[in-house]
Amino acid sequence: MDNGVECILSKFADDTKLCGVVDMLEGRDAIQRDLDRLERWARANCMKFNKAKCKVLHMGRGNPKHNYRLGEECIKRSPEVKDLGVLIEKLNMSWQCALAAQKAKRVLGCIKRSVTSRSREAILPLCSTLVRPHLEYCIQLWGPQYRSDIELLE
Repeated sequence: MDNGVECILSKFADDTKLCGVVDMLEGRDAIQRDLDRLERWARANCMKFNKAKCKVLHMGRGNPKHNYRLGEECIKRSPEVKDLGVLIEKLNMSWQCALAAQKAKRVLGCIKRSVTSRSREAILPLCSTLVRPHLEYCIQLWGPQYRSDIELLE
């Protein structure tokens, strides 16, 4: 799959991402050539890309926002892309942090409604197991200065 690819190609499980710099027309052409190469690879290996899920995220000021295609179909533009559960919206993490806090708050509400005991011995393991992961997911991406061993506040 990687043979001859000019741009950055990253793969995880069944996700494939192609990234390139488009400061000149050569960058746009390189991305399109790589998309064509990936489409040929998929056909040769009897596989398909889910073109409905393919998106282009244009970033940077003055980005010419070229149109790209995968096979015969144009790839849709999107103002945001979700990558491994992290919402990337022009590298603004405030929306992702708000979503994580919202999800943690919902889980905390479920704990509050379903657990009658308010003792530290009952609540702390539940919060550590069910709430904390939502708050810490990708914390190194959002704020690398934070340590991964954050203490739960009471």
